[in-house]
Amino acid sequence: MILINHYIKALHKIFKADNILLVTHNRPDGDALASTCAMSELLIGMNKKFTAYCEDPAPQHYNFLPHIEKIITDKNKFNFSQFDLIITLDCGSLSRTALAREISNRDKNQFVIEFDHHPKIDDYSDLEIRYTESSSTAEILYHFFKVNNIKFNKNVANCVLTGILTDTGNFLYPSATDETIKIASKMLLRGARFPVILEHTWRNKSIGGMKIWGEAMSNLKINKKYNIAFTVLSRKDIIKHKASDEDLEGAAGFLSSLSGVNALLFLREEENGKIKGSLRTARPDIDISGLAAKLGGGGHPKAAGFVLDGRLEETKTGWKVV
Repeated sequence: MILINHYIKALHKIFKADNILLVTHNRPDGDALASTCAMSELLIGMNKKFTAYCEDPAPQHYNFLPHIEKIITDKNKFNFSQFDLIITLDCGSLSRTALAREISNRDKNQFVIEFDHHPKIDDYSDLEIRYTESSSTAEILYHFFKVNNIKFNKNVANCVLTGILTDTGNFLYPSATDETIKIASKMLLRGARFPVILEHTWRNKSIGGMKIWGEAMSNLKINKKYNIAFTVLSRKDIIKHKASDEDLEGAAGFLSSLSGVNALLFLREEENGKIKGSLRTARPDIDISGLAAKLGGGGHPKAAGFVLDGRLEETKTGWKVV
């Protein structure tokens, strides 16, 4: 009942707003982009003035999403003070928006609505619409549309299904519930194009991408003490195969399908002196978000991540962060 009231209040705020800013997290994934595009479709239908912003450009394979070309990456192209409503999508942490200072120090007349399915990290919104048991932010938007009797046209249906598919690994991850699958079915009936979405989000690997996945599988080992599978990709590996972030998308989820292990740890070196860590588990009795939090990150009980400063170094006994 609380979320229903929040959905209704959110639409009321949108109706009243004169200038709206949509924000999603940096290095956007399918759910972040699809949610932003679904909300853009709504605002266009309402003839609302709005700007969609993300610090990083969308990976090219998401170009099929409606209105994705409207997402700008340069915050110098807008004046934050001119927005009376800010809607964040899929952003549990302000640090991933590149607008942390602006949102934290916003004027009292600037209202913030947060749609998110990640565990709470920052308390920054005036209206928080969060449901951590949801498969994706796109699934939350489905309920927002449904409660407010907003029509699911083909564009919205494509966005909702894209967000669900990419955040559940095409229904392979534990986050995909019976409700998730029912919603996906409804989106197909509303015109969502499953083959097109799958072609762009799954069957999109370059030769370098396939080789880097092979490298990650080749490096896969199991820590027998904790029964945790782990793999590492050095910066040298990534450069050798000319692999991009897009090529590596979904690799952790795929590797987590390994049978009989408690969890998977996937470490990869990035070009800016950072190490990105991804944690996955399919075990119902294991919550890996606590480990991610200890390492400065966060996420869901079954899918979490973190970022460390440093580089990876191979030793006689294994890999270490230096």
